[in-house]
Amino acid sequence: MQIFHGYTGLPGAARGAVAALGNFDGVHLGHQAVMAQAADLARTLDAPAAAAVFTPHPRRVFQPDSEPFALMTDAQRVRALGEAGAALVHHIPFDRALAAMTPERFVAEVLDDGLGLTGVVTGADFCFGKDRSGNAQALQDLGAARGLTVAIARPVSTQEQAGKISSSDVRQALRAGDPERAAALLGRPFAIEGVVSQGDQRGRTLGFPTANVALGEYVRPAFGVYAVRVDLGAGEAIPGVANIGRRPTVDGTQARLEAHLFDVSADLYGRRISCALVAFLRPEQRFDGLDALKAQIAEDCETARRLLGA
Repeated sequence: MQIFHGYTGLPGAARGAVAALGNFDGVHLGHQAVMAQAADLARTLDAPAAAAVFTPHPRRVFQPDSEPFALMTDAQRVRALGEAGAALVHHIPFDRALAAMTPERFVAEVLDDGLGLTGVVTGADFCFGKDRSGNAQALQDLGAARGLTVAIARPVSTQEQAGKISSSDVRQALRAGDPERAAALLGRPFAIEGVVSQGDQRGRTLGFPTANVALGEYVRPAFGVYAVRVDLGAGEAIPGVANIGRRPTVDGTQARLEAHLFDVSADLYGRRISCALVAFLRPEQRFDGLDALKAQIAEDCETARRLLGA
């Protein structure tokens, strides 16, 4: 996997690809279909398969104070796009200057002269250029005028989603405490990835030590307790239970993820982990003291073990 930032001064090896173009936040099944079609077109044109993605997300530029909404980090997105067929990933820096480009200028300066693409595949609802005045059909027409092969990907639906799959649908499922539906739309469980930091170590005193990870820019799933599988970096999914929220029983204020891994006693401070949400067990709640909290955590662990076959 080769990763490039920017669209000027690229080496020859970074040019000539067929790229899936979009934000691809979540790399859900619809995005994967766009990437797969780009890989098919790349084989037809004897070109490398690539993904061209915007970073940061346009919403962060135009609504800088909006609540966190990301479904994955840039690193997670790169890995997911690679699994979907991309051999190269181009990060297109998104700012107000790029947003102000006319559709014609975007195709000419960014896609053709800049990235030197041979072809482009995007979804039918793709919009680009000043005031979102360009659409997929305009991209196809403007690309053809410059010798770019542009294909519009077919929409994807699932048993859970009759219409087009969108990142908003995934966020809605997570906010509703439905990680199973989110996983069905993503094609894999939603996972929060981050470096384990030292907390107040209250879980250790209760007999349930936890790995604490800041939520950062991730969309906030429904606050509560989840059955989870945690990857410590070696590819092994370790079962556990996690709380996402502010910990009202101990007067917590900052939302975070606290994961208790079953039958693991290793020191995880400073390690990067990935915590996949499997099932929602119960909402976050305030208990009358630590003894009541401890008893509920024990019950949550038993429930999670049954669900996860652990």
